[in-house]
Amino acid sequence: MSGFDPKKVDAVVLVGGKGTRLRPLTLSMPKPMLPTAGLPFLTHLLSRIAATGIERVLLGTSYKAEVFEEEFGDGSKLGLQIEYVFESDPLGTGGGIANVAPRLRHDTVVVFNGDVLSGADLGSLLEFHHGHSADLTLHLVRVADPRAFGSVPTDENGRVTAFLEKTQDPPTDQINAGCYVFDRKIIDRIPRGRPVSVEREVFPALLSDGVKVCGYVDATYWRDMGTPEDFVRGSSDLVRGIAPSPALPGDRGEALVHDGASVAPGAVLIGGTVVGRGAEIGPGSRLDGAVIFDGARVDAGSVIERSIIGFGAHVGPRALIRDGVIGDGANIGARCELLRGARVWPGVELPDCGIRYSSDV
Repeated sequence: MSGFDPKKVDAVVLVGGKGTRLRPLTLSMPKPMLPTAGLPFLTHLLSRIAATGIERVLLGTSYKAEVFEEEFGDGSKLGLQIEYVFESDPLGTGGGIANVAPRLRHDTVVVFNGDVLSGADLGSLLEFHHGHSADLTLHLVRVADPRAFGSVPTDENGRVTAFLEKTQDPPTDQINAGCYVFDRKIIDRIPRGRPVSVEREVFPALLSDGVKVCGYVDATYWRDMGTPEDFVRGSSDLVRGIAPSPALPGDRGEALVHDGASVAPGAVLIGGTVVGRGAEIGPGSRLDGAVIFDGARVDAGSVIERSIIGFGAHVGPRALIRDGVIGDGANIGARCELLRGARVWPGVELPDCGIRYSSDV
């Protein structure tokens, strides 16, 4: 990269949310720490940051904050210097950024939402910011159907012209991808000590004040990992190499089986399935796009499709789980059928044939 030194960039990752849409998995672990392709999700993002040449990362924590430091420590195993900044009350995206401001050392600050899986070239994003002499640059990603998101149009010079709410007829396919490059002086304008939304409060005010806000637009891989469906798809895409991650080997395939796991003969693992450490997969079972956490057990003949099986959970023989979430330590009895978004809370036990969508037992 030319024009600036990535070592003179602070990275801020906001990881304070409770991840309620991913319950029951997030009852015991913050969302950015959930195993994704066998690694804590945040590992994939931190590896991308390190690969860009950025060395210093501030993690804005709140919910179960201690878990992050237990896993990453000072960051040295990833080639980073990680510091932790705690917020006792939820402050929103803007408030979270303002909360870390006293710890910033550099004039260029790249901020990430800690639950987004992205393939954006961070070096090119930073080059764009400096090349356009922007005060603030947003990463904008083109999506096939922008109606589910607020849209962010830009002019021919790359300047953002508006921040628009969701609409059935958006004027552009560009949406906010949850990654921003700030000049430090802009962060200093964000109110401190109270909840602030950058999307609804800070960014529109900057436009009104004539601040130079630019949009770096691409069509790279992007997924908000906030729901079970997106979490499963993101993990699957990482396994199959559709989503990039420096933390994973380059030669990836249909399934990823981690050390200490056992897969019995006749089991079929496809669709980007992940089998965690110490997990056991029984004979004749079929796992398609499944995320099996460490220590879980899937018995013979069971079918798991696009579902998450929590730590130490047990799925009995010939069970069917499709688009479901099974909490840590839950026990799903033989021939149970859990379909269409079913969620089982940690430690719950379902008897054999306890839930069925068909009469054939």
